[in-house]
Amino acid sequence: CFQPSLFHHLSIVCFYVQLCETHTCVSSLQSDYHFEYTECDVLGSRWRVAVPNKADTCTGLPDPVKGTQCTFSCNEGEYLDMQSQQCQKCAAGTYSLGTSVAFDEWDSLPSGFVTHGVITNEGYDQTDCSKLVFTGDYIASNTDECTATLSYAVNLKQPGTLSFEYFYPDNSIYFEFFVQNDQCQSTDSNSRWMRISENSWSKYTVELNKGNNVLYWRTIAYSLQSSAVKPVLLRNIQISGVAYTSECFHCKPGTHSANPGSARCTPCPADTYSNKGATTCRECEEDKYAVIGSASCKPRPACTSSDYFYTHTPCDSEGKTQLMYKWIEPKICTETVEGALKLPASGERQTCPPCNPGFFVSNSSSCEPCPSGSFSNGTVCTECPAGTEPVVGFEYKWWNTMPANMKSSLLSFVMAAWEVAGEYIYTTPGDQDTDYLMLTLSVPGYRLPQSMVKDAERSELSRITFVFETICTADCELYFLAGYNQWNNDVVERWNGRNHKQSYSYLIQSNSTVSFTWTFKRTEEYGMRNYSADVAKIYSIVITNAIGGVATKCRRCALTSVKAGSACVLCPPGHYMVNGTGACQKCPPNTFIRTDQPVGEAACIRCGPNTKTNKAYTACLSDCMLDVRTSKGGRLHYDFSPLANVTSVHSSPRFTNKGLRYFHRFNLGLCGTEGRMPASCVDNVTESGREVKGYVCQSTVVPSDIRSQSLVSSQPFLIGDSLIGVTTETKLGNISSPKWFPAAVGLPDVIFYYRSSDATQACKQGRSATVRMRCDPAVTTKDHIMLPSNCSEGTCDGCTFHFLWQSQHACPLCTKNHYREIVSACIQGIQRTTYVWQHPVQCYGGQPLPAQKVSACVTLDFWLKFGVSTGAVAAVLLISLICYFWKKTRKLQYKYSRLMMTSGGRECELPTADSCAIMEGEDAEDDLMDLTKKSFFTKIKSFSRERTSDGFDSVPLKSSSSHLNLTEKLVHTFITATVRLL
Repeated sequence: CFQPSLFHHLSIVCFYVQLCETHTCVSSLQSDYHFEYTECDVLGSRWRVAVPNKADTCTGLPDPVKGTQCTFSCNEGEYLDMQSQQCQKCAAGTYSLGTSVAFDEWDSLPSGFVTHGVITNEGYDQTDCSKLVFTGDYIASNTDECTATLSYAVNLKQPGTLSFEYFYPDNSIYFEFFVQNDQCQSTDSNSRWMRISENSWSKYTVELNKGNNVLYWRTIAYSLQSSAVKPVLLRNIQISGVAYTSECFHCKPGTHSANPGSARCTPCPADTYSNKGATTCRECEEDKYAVIGSASCKPRPACTSSDYFYTHTPCDSEGKTQLMYKWIEPKICTETVEGALKLPASGERQTCPPCNPGFFVSNSSSCEPCPSGSFSNGTVCTECPAGTEPVVGFEYKWWNTMPANMKSSLLSFVMAAWEVAGEYIYTTPGDQDTDYLMLTLSVPGYRLPQSMVKDAERSELSRITFVFETICTADCELYFLAGYNQWNNDVVERWNGRNHKQSYSYLIQSNSTVSFTWTFKRTEEYGMRNYSADVAKIYSIVITNAIGGVATKCRRCALTSVKAGSACVLCPPGHYMVNGTGACQKCPPNTFIRTDQPVGEAACIRCGPNTKTNKAYTACLSDCMLDVRTSKGGRLHYDFSPLANVTSVHSSPRFTNKGLRYFHRFNLGLCGTEGRMPASCVDNVTESGREVKGYVCQSTVVPSDIRSQSLVSSQPFLIGDSLIGVTTETKLGNISSPKWFPAAVGLPDVIFYYRSSDATQACKQGRSATVRMRCDPAVTTKDHIMLPSNCSEGTCDGCTFHFLWQSQHACPLCTKNHYREIVSACIQGIQRTTYVWQHPVQCYGGQPLPAQKVSACVTLDFWLKFGVSTGAVAAVLLISLICYFWKKTRKLQYKYSRLMMTSGGRECELPTADSCAIMEGEDAEDDLMDLTKKSFFTKIKSFSRERTSDGFDSVPLKSSSSHLNLTEKLVHTFITATVRLL
């Protein structure tokens, strides 16, 4: 912790005693010593002691005496006489702040201040880079990637204040101020960072506590562009509440104090000078000059055209203006030397330029704004016709007088820096080539036209467009700054060197943008009027939708809803007004209305592929659901809802020329319905907190330990604020998506197309972005986003940005076509059916994989046993039938043979039978023969045959022919049946 000489007074008495013990003593004079007070004790008391100025003086010194109370102090313009311990007035040519100290001379680093600068490369290598610039009136910070610190330690006897003036014009530098005690603990403070200066020096005041205070001013610059960064300037540091002032300070050169008891010195007026401690200022010789607060005079140069400028007087009653030439104040040139130019004659009368659009010429020949509800082209006001509304704003293209809401200023002096010149406004030659010539335009706010109020999400709030030119021979710079919250300026764009006449447009997105500033600086080299001919010109400035503005035209109001008391009959949402009729016509389906399009059907813009118009018919949205037709005629269904939340991605680290590491952060809001939270990028460097919102935005992030933040974000801008469409095609409109490494076979990438209307000098048509969604089931994280390998910052041309988003949520929803079934074998009467995904897996979510299915089944062993058993039974039955019919056939053959034998050999004649019964002895013989040859089964069958009551079989007998026919039929039937069975 830095604390030089904080405890210096504690060692005074000890030093006094030790000195007398180690040196030879001689008598001392009053000039050989000085008085100091010891440190205050717990009772608030202290002692006055004499401290020798030389080491060998220790005798004859006054004895310590009781000092004044620690709370004692003198007023401004007084000092404490240590001899008498009484307050005395400062002499003329000196000054005193009483209990305060001031530092207003910066020819070198004042006593007690310490500077330290370090360049840190990736947190490892540190290089000393303390290169503060001293200019006499102020100290300037570094402008390279250096963390530069200026510190000062002070011990306050009572609570006091610190005040200083600073100029902080560039947000490419972090500038902070904070206070710590002797234990390196920061004191309470609402904010450590400093506010951006508007166009002049700013003053900062902070309360300090009693005791030890260490003051820190710290800056760190990061130059991400080739142009130089403007430094932070610091001057007039004043601290109150310090110990007594024992002497008065001499006035610095260029100032004086004529009376005793002065609290400060007065700068010498122009053409006068003074030395240090002067009581009066001296006049310069006639051939020499001096600016205000000069310490010497310089020879006057010969007057040239760079020493004067021209302007116009207000229009008189005759509509005439006078061309006036004026010397630049203070005048430093002389007209009497050879070759010097004379001031051109003034008073030439010229016709006044027309009034600016929206104004009219009054009776006094001045330009007055048109009343509400009317418009003009700069001559007379005309009321807007029925069914129209005025388009209000500011349009300045004629410069006879400075507009009421514009002012010019010069940082070094109170004088005009920009002057009107009829067709343009230009920068006048300044006193110093390093002066900042500022032109500020103030705007109270912005309001959309009535017909666009409900279209606010889609319509641009306002836009400023200006035409300018710079004519330079040196390294001049023109800055365009936007002011936020009435005190903070951010650099929007800058131009170096000579620039031909051109137009620049800037989109205004917030009502907090209340001012615009054009700052011109001729060179970084210190000098006086060496480049006075370098000039910046602004030909026209146009701001739309400005509160308090005037109307330059009227337009049909027919885009949203009706407002009570309005002169316009507005069409309902989704309708447009037919040209010249005032009738409302509904827009075609799935279209939205563009208010910047001509009135008529051309205002209805068709939504892009796979998007739908919102409820207000002002934009097209995607609900994150998508259907894609495949080349084989099928359809793929996508659901990007899990990726709809805002996601961030960083570019690879970049390094400035000095080694400062930075990178770009992109915030993406892929899709979503109405009312969703869009992506936003914010500037947390300054208190303005400037924020942009849309689908895609970018900010520059610099790692830093300033303000206890690991990262600081700045320079936010929109890349896409509207969704153009969602498709698998690689080109939509005039936006093309680059070819990345191949995707999965048969599965196309889904591409989201965005566009921003925020036009810049490099991107005349605005910026655009493409987000290519690629299916990768292996990626489980939701923020796996890649930038093009050949364009590490996300873009190759600075206007079109490209992203590749790989995720499992980018895969199509799963359907039954994405899996197959596997049927297992029948085990113990159970069969299982398992479902598995087709490989490679190219889907996610959707229809889940069906659970395993279990079903009952019959095994092969069962069917084998059943078949064998059934076969065996069938075989036994078949064999039994064969045997039965064979035996039956044998019996019939036997009976047939018996019939033939008994017929006596006569064909077709049978013997006459006396009885149908079998003769005695035949049955016994037949049975005997049958029993000896029949099987057991056949025998059982024979016993079951029906018999008569006498035990004989009853056989009906017919004629011989009938008997033969019957026998043949029986034989034939038996043979046929046997063949079929076999």
